[in-house]
Amino acid sequence: MEDKPVIEQITPILKRYRRERKNLIPILQDVQEKMHYLPLESIVEVASFFDIAPSAVYGVVTFYNQFRMVPPGKHPIKVCLGTACHMKSGELVSEAWERELGIKVGQVTEDREFDLERVACVGCCAMAPVAVVDETVHGQVTPTKIQGIVGAIKRGDEYELQQDTQ
Repeated sequence: MEDKPVIEQITPILKRYRRERKNLIPILQDVQEKMHYLPLESIVEVASFFDIAPSAVYGVVTFYNQFRMVPPGKHPIKVCLGTACHMKSGELVSEAWERELGIKVGQVTEDREFDLERVACVGCCAMAPVAVVDETVHGQVTPTKIQGIVGAIKRGDEYELQQDTQ
């Protein structure tokens, strides 16, 4: 993410669109792609672009779970709760991640190292239960594996992380 003010970062995005309400979600998606989340200031700027109340844009942002208003952690963690993962104790795995990180789903650790979210399916059903850490898929996840994954990340041990996925 750049250190420029929000308005400077999103102005080029806004210039690509007409001021038609059908463009609201695509604009929000582009802003989030650029900034990795939607800071409150961006919501105000998008509302100004459409000449609508910021609360109207905020309503859209909070309605769709694809949008986030909190900056992501350095290491995003996605816990699969698709059918196969759910059947293989995916909910317990999700709770184990929460305990290990000290946060709830949808939150970011205080040090901004990790964020935690649930996803519907990552397409690795044979490896259930699955978690994706950064972009690495971890299969047959257990609480012990979770401790090892978090520990390896904190130590910067890429070799150990690679061994876990094999």
